[in-house]
Amino acid sequence: MPFPAVYAPPRRGLSFELFPPKRSEDLLALEGTVRELMRFDPDYFTCTYGAGGSSQDRTLEVISRVKQITDRPVASHLTCVAASTEQLCSYLERASQHGVDLIVALRGDPPRGEAEFRPVEGGLRYANELVSLIRDRYPHFGVAVAGYPETHQEAPSPEVDLDNLKRKVDAGADVVITQLFYDNEDFFRFRERAQKRGITIPIIPGLLPITNLPQAQRITSMCKAALPQSLVSRLEEDDSPDWQFQVGVQHAREQTRELLREGVEGLHLYVLNRSQAAAALLEGLELAYA
Repeated sequence: MPFPAVYAPPRRGLSFELFPPKRSEDLLALEGTVRELMRFDPDYFTCTYGAGGSSQDRTLEVISRVKQITDRPVASHLTCVAASTEQLCSYLERASQHGVDLIVALRGDPPRGEAEFRPVEGGLRYANELVSLIRDRYPHFGVAVAGYPETHQEAPSPEVDLDNLKRKVDAGADVVITQLFYDNEDFFRFRERAQKRGITIPIIPGLLPITNLPQAQRITSMCKAALPQSLVSRLEEDDSPDWQFQVGVQHAREQTRELLREGVEGLHLYVLNRSQAAAALLEGLELAYA
């Protein structure tokens, strides 16, 4: 299934990102989350895996469960970290056997304690090489790649970062899904620059509603995304869970409304394996094109 089929009128695409839980009881809870999210008629689900592929088996288990309880396509993340080309192909074979429809192709972050990414012997150095591998050997997969509205933290400049994105797109990516952001102007500038660079595939905003300020600060510090001071100040007015949830979700809802007005072709929500914030964000929103 190619990704572009998802992002076509009359309805914008909607996807949710899950991660593989460590405990079996949490996997049961995740099934409940998936069923709740199905209320919003998503087009597909994605699932990450741990650093260095440490939870690939559990990722495939999650994907199999999602396939069993929904009729939706599923996407597996795949990174170049600690994997030779042979190992990448082995995972892609297994993914096919588990019913994976789509691949989110990433270079991946350097292992903990290492300052820069280094491929293993026989491995790949860049995400565009992974896209090319999938296109050459497993063309039945749809392929998504990552985009960075605030520039990838390792890129020396926004221009170099955009060059890297263009290589991934030229290698055969179907869609760009962005890193999380909290200021829509960052996304709009990124989208405009990408389009001027000749990137014509859908660029889908990735959103993570804040429900806990310290948690959000940890996550954004890892990916070098900015939190607007006005939002931080509002969240700091009261550290109660209800207030944090209300303020964070309202900000994400306002982001979403503006993004829809400005013609985004879809939404990708990082749900952290919970449905409450995504449900509050999406309730009553119309994803159809005007």
